[in-house]
Formats: sequence, C-alpha cells, structure tokens
Amino acid sequence: MGRKVFGVDIGGTTVKMGLFTDQGELLDKWEIPTRTENGGENILPDIAASIREKIDSGDFGIGDVAGIGLSVPGPVDDSGIVHKCVNLGWGEFDISHKMREYIDLPVFAGNDANAAALGEVWKGGGRGCRNVVVVTLGTGVGGGIIVNGKVLSGSIGAGGEIGHIHINDDETEKCGCGKKGCLEQYGSATGIARMASAALAASDEPSVLRNAELLDAKAVFDAVKAGDKLASEVAERFGEILGKGLSIVADVTNPEMFVIGGGVSRAGQIVLDLIQKNYLKYVFHGSSGTEFVLATLGNDAGIYGSAKLVLDGVACS
Repeated sequence: MGRKVFGVDIGGTTVKMGLFTDQGELLDKWEIPTRTENGGENILPDIAASIREKIDSGDFGIGDVAGIGLSVPGPVDDSGIVHKCVNLGWGEFDISHKMREYIDLPVFAGNDANAAALGEVWKGGGRGCRNVVVVTLGTGVGGGIIVNGKVLSGSIGAGGEIGHIHINDDETEKCGCGKKGCLEQYGSATGIARMASAALAASDEPSVLRNAELLDAKAVFDAVKAGDKLASEVAERFGEILGKGLSIVADVTNPEMFVIGGGVSRAGQIVLDLIQKNYLKYVFHGSSGTEFVLATLGNDAGIYGSAKLVLDGVACS
C-alpha cells in the first residue's frame, strides 16, 4: 500500500481538505470552518485536529502519511515563510515549522493560486504540459505560472499576481490592492459587473440587463448568448483587456497553454474565444500558438496542488 498525502486549501471562510494516494487519487474530501478570530490563531490547530481525526478513523497510521500540503491566500516563499495573509489575520511567520508544533508530519506550503495552478497541471486542464499559466477569473483575477513543471513563485512567493498588471492609465477607481487600472478591474467577475453597470448608465440602449435581478458576470454572458448588443459590447471590452494582459504574460513566459478557471469560466467557450482573439492581436509571434482551455478541477484545484507540493517536496528531499 502506498503512502497517503493530505492537501489543505485554506480560505477566508472554509478550509478545504483532501486525502490522496501518492499517485494523486483523491480518496476523501471535506471542509472545516476557518476561524479567523484572534489573528487566526485557531486555524492550524483546527487543521491538525481534523487530520488526526481522519487518520484515527482510517485504515492507516501517521507513519503512512508522506506529509501535509498547505495552500494559503498570501505570499509564501520557498522556505515556508508566510508574508502576510490579511484575510486570515496572519503576519509573517514560518508556517511549516508552526504546523509541525501541532502534528509531527512533513509540511510543505505555497500560495493558493500557485497551488491551484499546480493542481490543474498535475490532474486538470493543463495535464501533460510543463509550461502553463493558470488564470482564475473570480472576485479578482488570480494567476499561477508553471515553468518547466515548477511553480514560478518569486522571491517572497508573490510571483504570478497577473491580476495586478497595470493595464489602464485612465482608470479613476481604485483596485482592491490600492492602485488604479489593474487587470482584475476588468477581467474579474466583479470587473465585468462594474463595466456593465457603467455601460447601462452611459447609454439609453435597450438591454435585457436593465431588468436583470442580479447584474453579475453570469447575467452579462447569458445576455451575450441571447444576442444582447450592450452586453456584447461589455464582453468585448472584457476580452480586449484580458487578451492584452495575457499577451504581456505570454511575452515573458512563453507558455504552451493558458488554463482559464474561476466563476467567469463557467460561461464556457465564449470566454475563451473573446480572450484568444484579442490575445492574438497583441502577442509576440513566438507565443501565438499558445492554446486556451478551460480548467477542470474547479474548487478542488487547491487541494490537488497542495498534495502535489508534498510529493514534489518529498521527491526533492
């Protein structure tokens, strides 16, 4: 019997957890609440307790576990030092060392977007490729860059923050990061809704969006599919800006593939088409053959990637 691996994806509301074989088969998955009070002091002990409970109720012991992978919503460097996770209440600390105070197992940590990218390349939409950019279009725009099979994390783990590429000098509203004109102000679900609201206010043109119960990205793309002109203009701007932003990423990384995930990607092929046609307008010819595909792991990408952090770490140790 092979060894087991725990993949843990720590979010601001819930902690997603998975038990895997060392071949990447997901045996079980579950969630626990993320208790962020008191500077998030309960998060790691809660994870350790849940893992112990899973071991105690299973047909294996702690000696059969290769390790624990942790993905966190903030920069993590190659030494396992977390460099501030605002929505967890964490400052700077050695997460691997701290976790081992609660459970004596090898611990490997990484940024959540990078872990999700690793998961998609290992078992998802980017499977079989070694140079991939995974883009998550949700509340913001997240990114994970894989070069020669390894995560490009940067000096303190802040690599791959493609949502904060500056793309518009004329923007007057601030991004969540405090700057103006970031890619995620247009390419995210939040950005699409913002652009739709502005388009409706600036035009008297009839649109089904005027009667939408909830003016969100889904409503916009549903309207596009129904032939709505104003919604199509909003979607075209989304594609123009995101395509240009990803062409910049490609000019630096030259990926084989972009894997597009997150809530916006649920609109399907239309999202890929809008991005790709604009990407081709701007990208250097050496990256014009880059493929665009949809992510396939959904919310499980983080636990898969966290498990892969363990297997890669064990193999290198």
